[in-house]
Amino acid sequence: MSKAEEHVIAEFKDGQKIVAVKPKSSYKKGTLYSKNPSAIEYIEENYPETAKEFQRLQFEQYDLFCKKQMDYGPSNISMGTSLVDDDEKRLSLVGLIVRINDKIQRLINLVVKNNRKAQNEPSIDAFKDLACYGIIAQIVQNGKWGK
Repeated sequence: MSKAEEHVIAEFKDGQKIVAVKPKSSYKKGTLYSKNPSAIEYIEENYPETAKEFQRLQFEQYDLFCKKQMDYGPSNISMGTSLVDDDEKRLSLVGLIVRINDKIQRLINLVVKNNRKAQNEPSIDAFKDLACYGIIAQIVQNGKWGK
């Protein structure tokens, strides 16, 4: 078994770190195939800055998600239901689709149609919200929301 490598994903002001541990890669940069390549190892080896930034942003999104859930609680997504059956899950997913559509329409208006700077919150906030809503929809679909 090859030795594991540690990669710091995020570092915080208080000194805490989020660290990922993965097996050391067995292939050369630029080589797509090897005995046991994994997509993660390939991307981390060939595009290390992209991989680290993706992981950093994922953690940033998780932090934002947690803060918003402390403010809103789970009922804004569950639409006041318990999400115990398919109809309640469907209602929640429809609500998420409406929120997603609001963000898409905002981006179309700002970036595609008018190509101007947002007056209220930066356009990047809409992209952040879209990323979170996609994950939230999967949590709802998997029956894990609010548990």
